[in-house]
Amino acid sequence: MTRGGRLGAVPTTWPITWDDVVAARARIAPYLSPTPLRRYPVLDEELGVRVLVKHENHLPTNAFKARNTLSFMTALPAEQRARGVVAATRGNHGAGLAWAGAALGVPVVICVPLGNNPEKNAAIRGHGAELVEAGRDYDEAVEVAQRLVRERGLVMAHSTNDAHVIAGAATLSAELCEQADQLDAIVVAIGGGSQAVGALVATRQLRPEVAVYGVQAAGASAIHDSWHAKTRLSIDHANTFADGLATRGTYDLTWPALAEGLAGFVTVTEAQLAEAIRLLLRATHNLAEGAGAAGLAGLGVLREQLAGKTVGVILSGSNLDAITLRRVMTHEL
Repeated sequence: MTRGGRLGAVPTTWPITWDDVVAARARIAPYLSPTPLRRYPVLDEELGVRVLVKHENHLPTNAFKARNTLSFMTALPAEQRARGVVAATRGNHGAGLAWAGAALGVPVVICVPLGNNPEKNAAIRGHGAELVEAGRDYDEAVEVAQRLVRERGLVMAHSTNDAHVIAGAATLSAELCEQADQLDAIVVAIGGGSQAVGALVATRQLRPEVAVYGVQAAGASAIHDSWHAKTRLSIDHANTFADGLATRGTYDLTWPALAEGLAGFVTVTEAQLAEAIRLLLRATHNLAEGAGAAGLAGLGVLREQLAGKTVGVILSGSNLDAITLRRVMTHEL
């Protein structure tokens, strides 16, 4: 399923402009180096597509969220930095905020659901953040963070509904567009949509001929279902081992751009995510978490449609815990 034309300026209904991306790149440049874009013949042969892998797993905290959180933190005025920042997360957004807070001297409180990945919890605490465990999933952890904003005067750093966060995510696709000698499409994992909206804005400016496709987990498909229904929907449960994809609804800032800009939108099963992790490990010798492998899994679904094309996928994170890795490698997922 394909939406309308790709050419032209960024619509006013979208949450950021190209100028916002340029400003975010300037703010984060002193702290982050560009990540590699690499090609692996094994992937090309496996998929029948010329695959370019953007290695966001090489950033601090092993995930692209370092861009988002640093963009957010560096844009805060001094008064808000002094008050401290709070956020909800399943892991990578929180670790990124904790790391950025430590780098900039900003107090950080991170809310995670009960039973959250213990290795991700340890990473958040390791960067000096206060960890609050409450709620059954990400969306309920957001409610806890909102309560702390009211009670403690903290500044909310939403993982999706913030223009500076989205602009930070767009810096990765801006790099990808500049690094690729040839590029026909990008397949992007969608949890809240910052990465995909960033790709839409960057390609509009730098490579307007490039199509951007979205991928969600079949067990957490609210935005996918909304896109196909052309109306915003929500679901009661997000059932996926891919923490970064485990959302239950659409988001105010990202939904308009996703609805208008994506060239297509597919879902992938847990088995397809697991197979993509194994393929990335075999072909690139890089570990990917579930959300980090979702772009490649989605490309597998789109392989016939994109056969012979040059397609970028984003290895957005490698924070896969040991127990889940064992289940992936023994084909339990």
